[in-house]
Amino acid sequence: MSDSAVMPQPAAGGRPASGPRLDHGMHLGGVVAFLAVLVAGLGYAVVSLITDMNAAGEAPLAYGAFALLGLALLIALAFEFVNGFHDTANAVATVIYTHSMPPLVAVVWSGFFNFLGVMLSSGAVAYAIVTLLPVELILHVGSGAGYAMIFALLLAAIIWNLGTWAFGLPNSSSHALIGSVLGVGLGNQLMSGGTGTAGVDWGQALNVFKALLFSPVCGFVLAAALLLVLKFLVRRKDLYEAPKGEAPPPIWIRGMLILTCTLVSFFHGGNDGQKGMGLIMLILIGAAPTAYALNRTMSDETTPAFIEASTSASQVFAARAARAPQPDAVQARRTVTEALKTKNLNQPPVYAALSALANDIAASVKNYGAIRTVPAAQTENMRSDMYLAADAVRLLPGAGVDFSDPEKATLKTYTGLLNNGTRYIPGWVKICVALALGLGTMVGWKRIVVTVGEKIGKTHLTYAQGASAEIVAAGTIGLAELYGLPVSTTHILSSGVAGTMAANGSGLQMSTVRNMALAWVLTLPAAITLAAGLYFLLRHVF
Repeated sequence: MSDSAVMPQPAAGGRPASGPRLDHGMHLGGVVAFLAVLVAGLGYAVVSLITDMNAAGEAPLAYGAFALLGLALLIALAFEFVNGFHDTANAVATVIYTHSMPPLVAVVWSGFFNFLGVMLSSGAVAYAIVTLLPVELILHVGSGAGYAMIFALLLAAIIWNLGTWAFGLPNSSSHALIGSVLGVGLGNQLMSGGTGTAGVDWGQALNVFKALLFSPVCGFVLAAALLLVLKFLVRRKDLYEAPKGEAPPPIWIRGMLILTCTLVSFFHGGNDGQKGMGLIMLILIGAAPTAYALNRTMSDETTPAFIEASTSASQVFAARAARAPQPDAVQARRTVTEALKTKNLNQPPVYAALSALANDIAASVKNYGAIRTVPAAQTENMRSDMYLAADAVRLLPGAGVDFSDPEKATLKTYTGLLNNGTRYIPGWVKICVALALGLGTMVGWKRIVVTVGEKIGKTHLTYAQGASAEIVAAGTIGLAELYGLPVSTTHILSSGVAGTMAANGSGLQMSTVRNMALAWVLTLPAAITLAAGLYFLLRHVF
């Protein structure tokens, strides 16, 4: 039987008889408010950036460098804006197609809770993407290669997102961004001679791949299972029926659907918003290291604990250095950098170098009195030492090192303090990303909403199906943020809708499912190819 024979027949206006009206435009007052918030947000970002640089004593940037920094930040915020209208449409599709909320109200509601999710996010996901990048680019992000990296990966992700949006495909922005990061790493490796020492951290990439692969499977299976459980436990016929006309559902069903939409929007903001934050911090660290390379908001009260943890960690490393001589700080930095590139960390000279770095970090903090008072001239070296030490400790277990429980506790405390000193998100960055994601939610959402609401299953979405898909999506994304894993809202929710259709015996529109699967399969290679090509071109530009 054809799809058109099963789906509700179109009413005047080309929509299904029980479908929502999606042809209402935004009121002129809404457009003015949208533009006012957009301009105010950009102005706030500029003022905050200049204020931070002045407070830290950062030398004023040349006009060209400031313009380059501004362009990089605009592109990073543009990625989050596109993410908003591409991914968040999944969150509102269920409440729109069950008539629980009018389309424009649902979009504004979702945008607000995306904003709130970003503002209250933990920051754990922000640097999970960053650690996929080559060490040499992270440490020298202010170089020409660093700018080429930032522009290439962001532009590649935006291009792929806009392409899939144009065809109404629920593609994942996370998937596209990760593919772009891998493309930059591979491009850098090839341009460095293909030695394998300047490319992707494949161990970290594997963990991200697992999360991405888990997303659609989890969405499909759990949403299908939840619908079947609901059918067994809740014997309400109206819960399993499609909406009749344009009347809203009973109040308790409506409340449940609005709650699940709210949770998905909130957790989407918390998870996806952080990806842009991590990249924005890379941009800021490269362009204005004095102001952003170290967390100058750390309390002076942490200084004694920082010195003690660094000294204890140095002793752990020294115990495994055998008779390898302890180098000076410059040579130690080179040794650890090369070991991180090759992943050959479990060697006595590397332990001796890590011990030297830990001692140098402790001596510097003790000498300067606190992280916030590190002089401008020493900021980049201090950050490099702290980043190298933290990254080495993260990778040592994978290199075959078996630390004792007391040693693990010492190194855990040490890396926690190191990360607090280098991995942080200023409040204004959170606000700007939150605004970009929230405003993006209110633009261009219709294409994806129609795909999720009409083109996945052969019958109209029921209340129970919408709630099941949303509950699974909210729970999965919330847990992913808790554990610092970047997952795909799109994959979880659209596959959840497909799972409920399968469990309900409604049937799937295989053309749409095939296109979604094709987008899922092609996103990584397409984003990798785009980013690698752009990186190659931009390296010559910069």
